Amino acid sequence: MRRVGRSGIVFGTALGVLLLVTACSFEFSIGGGDAEGAEEASQAPAASVDVEEVENQSSSRLSEQVGQVPDDFTCPGNLPAEEGAQMRCELTAGGQSLGVTLTVTSVDGGQVDWDIVVDG
Repeated sequence: MRRVGRSGIVFGTALGVLLLVTACSFEFSIGGGDAEGAEEASQAPAASVDVEEVENQSSSRLSEQVGQVPDDFTCPGNLPAEEGAQMRCELTAGGQSLGVTLTVTSVDGGQVDWDIVVDG
C-alpha cells in the first residue's frame, strides 16, 4: 500500500482548487408544480432566483465539473433574473476560501441561465 505524504495531500488539494477555477453555465427554471403551472411559470418573467437555489445549483454544477463537492457555497441574496446581472459569492474547499462571480447569461420567461467563474 502506498502512503501519501503531506506534500501529496497539499498537491491534491491544490489540484482540486485549480480545477475549480473554471467557468460553467447552466439553466434553472423558476416555477414548478403541475405541468400546466410549470408551463405558465416558464412563460412568466422571473424576478430573481432564490438564494438557496443559486447556492445549491451552483455548488452542484461545480462538483459535477470537478468531482469534488465544495465544503460550503454562500451568496449574499437572490440572483436578479436580468441578463448581465452579476453577484459575488464565496466557496470554501480544502480549507481555502475563494471568490466566485455569477453572471446571468440569459433569461427566457421563467428560465434563467448563469455562468460561474471561480477566482484564480
